[in-house]
Amino acid sequence: MAVKPLLLFSPPILLSLLVIIFFKGHDFTIEEPTVESIQAAFAENKLTSLQLVDFFLKRIENLNPELRSVLEINPDARVQAEEADRDRRSSNSNGRRSLMHGVPVLLKDSIATKDKMNTTAGSYALVGSVNPYVAWGDTCGSSSGSAISVAANMVTVSLGSETHGSILRPADYNSIVGLKPTVGLTSRAGVIPISSRQDTIGPMARTVVDAVHLLDTIVGFDPRDSEATAEAAKFIPDGGYKQFLNKDGIRGKRLVVVKHPFLDSLNGSIVSTFGIHLDILRARGATIIDDLEIADIDIISDPGRSGELMLMLVEFKSSINEYLNELEISPVRSFADIIDFNQNNPDLEKLEEYGQQTFIESEMTNGVGEREWNAMEYLEKLSRDGFEKLMTDNKLDALVAPGISLAMTVLAIGGYPGITVPAGYQSNGMPFGICFGGLKGAEPKLI
Repeated sequence: MAVKPLLLFSPPILLSLLVIIFFKGHDFTIEEPTVESIQAAFAENKLTSLQLVDFFLKRIENLNPELRSVLEINPDARVQAEEADRDRRSSNSNGRRSLMHGVPVLLKDSIATKDKMNTTAGSYALVGSVNPYVAWGDTCGSSSGSAISVAANMVTVSLGSETHGSILRPADYNSIVGLKPTVGLTSRAGVIPISSRQDTIGPMARTVVDAVHLLDTIVGFDPRDSEATAEAAKFIPDGGYKQFLNKDGIRGKRLVVVKHPFLDSLNGSIVSTFGIHLDILRARGATIIDDLEIADIDIISDPGRSGELMLMLVEFKSSINEYLNELEISPVRSFADIIDFNQNNPDLEKLEEYGQQTFIESEMTNGVGEREWNAMEYLEKLSRDGFEKLMTDNKLDALVAPGISLAMTVLAIGGYPGITVPAGYQSNGMPFGICFGGLKGAEPKLI
């Protein structure tokens, strides 16, 4: 899915690996810019938000026709950049600004914005998107626009959404950091939904540090998503998450590798490189336990057997209908309207290529009844007696697995957090990562 820029902080950045910008006699060098390097340039008066906006918009114009990851530009980007510059010059606001102030952000196009931009979710504009590492490679997942833009240095940080792998998998396939927060840690208000049990919003970045800076900005209670955010608010540490950015943080941690089924279907190059990374973790003080299994993992790994797929079809329809009814203006007002629109616009929506069978199956559901409640309880039991029991009984800090593994399913059905970081490249050049997952509220350990 393509993303759109939002200038809450500043507009999207497009940069080559090494960019030197000359502004008013200042020599400002950025090498894959980070949040902190941008803030340093702001503080030294070497850079303004408006200068960045103009530069980034030109880069979007140059790169996006090939990568097709940015769907829409905020028409007020330059105005908002000027506002950020004025605020930065004000001595009265120095103590209140976050590290994200004036920093460019891209948003997945399922996240609504209070401005002149659209929120279209599955727009046809992304068809033919390109993996920035391997042109034929899968960009993988509905947050692929957010991932591509970061990987190609089109932006420093972006936001994605995940129901089942849509942050972690694109991050993995595009060699960036993807952080899937505990469900409820970040608000889903204004986000096109799939499942309230599993939907979450999280950062995508080139570094863990940048992902954490963005996470600190977006966590917290939201009355518009009150039940989930109130429940997860207890996990947010005083002082935020950046305090846990410790280079020696792995020392003393107990990590579990579940070989079956997470390593079963992976090729030799991935498994071999994964083993090298495990040796590095051991050398830095981690304890690796690799002889444990998750109870009923074969059922958990199969969405049909676990009930996850059935529940998501039910929740998808009811969630979309609720979302559409809350919109002030919309050409469609129900799930059935979306299906009719697709049917009436088959070329625009690539209906012959992609179909809409999932939509049709979801529309045929009739809400949450006894069968669905039983399925929810069963999923909770699978998580409680499986992953949670494994972690608590063995006093484990995190699960570690190759990113392109079924570990994402474990994290999805339980609403657990995960973070994937770049790990290497397959023999064909496709990137892959390592995913660390934990129990609800385990973000400090994962960071």
